[in-house]
Amino acid sequence: MHGPAVSGWLLVALCAATGAYCLLRMRSSVEEQRRSAGGEALMGFGMAAMAVPAAVLTPPPWAWPAYAVVFGATGLHSLWASHGDTRHLHHPLGAAAMVYMAVAMPLSPGPGHAHGSAGLPLLTGLLLLYFTAYVLVTGVRLVPVTAVAGRPPPGAVRAPGWGDRPELARACRLSMGIATVVMLLTM
Repeated sequence: MHGPAVSGWLLVALCAATGAYCLLRMRSSVEEQRRSAGGEALMGFGMAAMAVPAAVLTPPPWAWPAYAVVFGATGLHSLWASHGDTRHLHHPLGAAAMVYMAVAMPLSPGPGHAHGSAGLPLLTGLLLLYFTAYVLVTGVRLVPVTAVAGRPPPGAVRAPGWGDRPELARACRLSMGIATVVMLLTM
């Protein structure tokens, strides 16, 4: 990834921590949590690997096509698993963005270089718009709703385990969305 080493390492830490938590979510008792957690863990660790500052570690030439293949397969799997449910199209779109970055990052000249006369490529701009909107909407959804004092929420039987809490899963998706925006901005 192009950019300052400190921000690159912070991005690596954020993505790796998100990937680790998603691995732990795979032990959830909630089937939907388990289903999405594996793909999200792969995305988190893959993003962490792609975010390692180029000044510290220059990936071998075969790494970028390997990233594209892994993220492409992940995207196809999550598209197939969504069964046409449009609520779950964020996962294949995130994987497609990672494929795009895996192809475009080695071709990107880095900071301080002109990106040509065309300016910001159209696909990068569209992905930036989508992921920025996703981050804002997901962030708003994390704002807690106040409950009536003394009453449990409707349908609450027991407190969910730490791996079953939907707000933690949403926070993981939020952090990966933020990381995607940062990575797109550095291209």
